[in-house]
Amino acid sequence: MDRIVKPILVVDYDPEWPVRFERLRALIQSALGEVVSRIEHVGSTAVPGLAAKPIIDLDVVVSSLSLLPLVIERLEKIGYVHEGDLGIEARQAFRAPPNLPAHHLYVCPEGSSALANHLTIRDRLRSDPALAREYGRLKRSLAQDFARDSGAYVAGKTQFLLSILRAAGFHTGPDGTLLAP
Repeated sequence: MDRIVKPILVVDYDPEWPVRFERLRALIQSALGEVVSRIEHVGSTAVPGLAAKPIIDLDVVVSSLSLLPLVIERLEKIGYVHEGDLGIEARQAFRAPPNLPAHHLYVCPEGSSALANHLTIRDRLRSDPALAREYGRLKRSLAQDFARDSGAYVAGKTQFLLSILRAAGFHTGPDGTLLAP
């Protein structure tokens, strides 16, 4: 049986996205309680005016990944499925329950490069509307060119995002990983 691949859809900014984030944040905060330091709205839906895939990205920030077993236990109680790091060090991914708005949930320890990466890109795009418009145009073009190839879509954004991080002082470590300043 062939797997059905949904087309990549980049849409105009929706002022409802921050509202969806707040609802998800409240649910997750309630489930995790004192385990979580904070929950950040990251990704393109966190940037007012930016075209994006209509999927909310959340970073659950914890003081240490030693709390991960407790986080997994509590998130599983509300329907999340732990998916591991998906190849990104110090970032744990969770598949969302199907009854909630479309979103990606990540757990990152305070001070991790993964968290710094997400916050730096979000904050830079928020502070520079021209850069955000340029990124939105790139994403729309990639979504049109690679509508059913998410790997090519993501690869097409990589150099743009790396240029933002390098301008913010990120540098390449000895193993080729991009490290926060």
